[in-house]
Amino acid sequence: MKNSFSRIFNRCFWLHLIGIIFVALGFIGIVLPVMPTTIFFILALACFTRSSPRFANWLLTHPRFGPSLQMWQQHQVVPPKGKWGAGIGMSLGFIILCYSQPAIWVLALVATIEVIVLAYILRKPSYPPSSDVA
Repeated sequence: MKNSFSRIFNRCFWLHLIGIIFVALGFIGIVLPVMPTTIFFILALACFTRSSPRFANWLLTHPRFGPSLQMWQQHQVVPPKGKWGAGIGMSLGFIILCYSQPAIWVLALVATIEVIVLAYILRKPSYPPSSDVA
């Protein structure tokens, strides 16, 4: 009994469950302008790559998200449109947060996290490497 229970709730189960949660958050991010989308699909792809090749393939071949996820998986590319979207989305979210008058430490924490994330995104290449070798 214990062995079958531990087989059901193994590492792949948890990675699969977390991947599904990330996909759900990604779809919520499509509707809500202040919530990111792509990062959740990237995290879901990382989970599914280790737990469910079928779901990983579904993400990689998805007509809307597949090409971006393939570029990320192969070259860690963040296209310029994604960089602009992330920057504008984070800025709008921060402005909305400012209008809600949170505690100063909340503003400082969110601003710090957003600056770190934006710096990380901007450091990533915008295009895959050229296949032409000179």
